[in-house]
Amino acid sequence: MSGPLSPATIEELRQLDSCAVANAIETFGVRLRNEGFTDGRIRCLFGDMRPAVGFAVTATVRTSTPPAVGHEYMDRTDWWNYVLTVPAPRIVVVQDVDERPGLGAFVGEVHGNVLAALGCVACVTNGSVRDLPAVRKAGLQMFAGSVSPSHAFAHVVGCGKPVEIAGLTIATGDLLFGDAHGLVTVPADIASQLPSVTAAMRQRERRVIELCQSPDFSIERLRDLVQDLDS
Repeated sequence: MSGPLSPATIEELRQLDSCAVANAIETFGVRLRNEGFTDGRIRCLFGDMRPAVGFAVTATVRTSTPPAVGHEYMDRTDWWNYVLTVPAPRIVVVQDVDERPGLGAFVGEVHGNVLAALGCVACVTNGSVRDLPAVRKAGLQMFAGSVSPSHAFAHVVGCGKPVEIAGLTIATGDLLFGDAHGLVTVPADIASQLPSVTAAMRQRERRVIELCQSPDFSIERLRDLVQDLDS
């Protein structure tokens, strides 16, 4: 599990966006470029909210079939105790392991407010969510595969084991960055370096963009600039 980051570092990260974060991580060579981010099977539901940065708290749920005992998440209040074992800020990551994931929503108005009270800043699931206006009001960002009006038989199956959401394997304690573009796992040992790396990359990108928007644009000028930036 990753150690806690300082509030200042978390705030600096929240000034970035997931595209810049993904680009910056590539420069460290810590993983392949086709790893470490979610694909289009989930989407950010509140794209205008500030980025969510936090440590993953993983769980698995089922929603389309009844639990062996009880009826809903309230029958597994031990899950809430587990959430608090992970450093804040927290991002709940829930894999619906049913053959038909997303039939029912695990997080809605009530559970969204519970999670917000437990120091969670976002919920991520391959399944569905509901009560969007109320959850947004609670300040909880949501990334989901779908939306459903019903919780159906939503219940916790287990917690703490690695899960897979939209092609991304996530373990409890992983540092996550999420915004309108999706989610990225951030290696905690380089997290504090990302703001300065992204600032340098943006300077380079800005020079290209300014040339493209200039009346003096030409392919020759663009080619020279790109070669100069790569040297």
